[in-house]
Amino acid sequence: MLDRIDIQVEASAVPFEKLSGARTHETSEQIRERVNKTRNIQLKRYSELKIYCNAQLSPKDIERYCQIDAQQKQLLKSAFQSLGLSARAYDRILKVARTIADIEESENIASYHLAEAIQYRSMDKYRKGTVFA
Repeated sequence: MLDRIDIQVEASAVPFEKLSGARTHETSEQIRERVNKTRNIQLKRYSELKIYCNAQLSPKDIERYCQIDAQQKQLLKSAFQSLGLSARAYDRILKVARTIADIEESENIASYHLAEAIQYRSMDKYRKGTVFA
């Protein structure tokens, strides 16, 4: 069942001291602006297709819009071997990496976008019994 979820993260407890102290954070308006900017990037990219966001990419579209280089493929291969990921996870990781790149207004997926997307599959490590580092 978890394999069908794009982003899987475990939220650990936050110590009270961190919650009660001074902290800086983004406002809802700032987050909304960032999300809208990212959505507009995707709307523009897919304007000639019948899709409006990365989540709707078909396998053929993933090949076109989520290209990765040899080094990134090796990183993904290592994650698959360590976590025992499925073919479904492959597509989901690439779509999430594309979204992370879009948030940063990056035309291409960078290795750190891919690494972050892999980390969002954290629940897979529990299914396999290993931790990807």
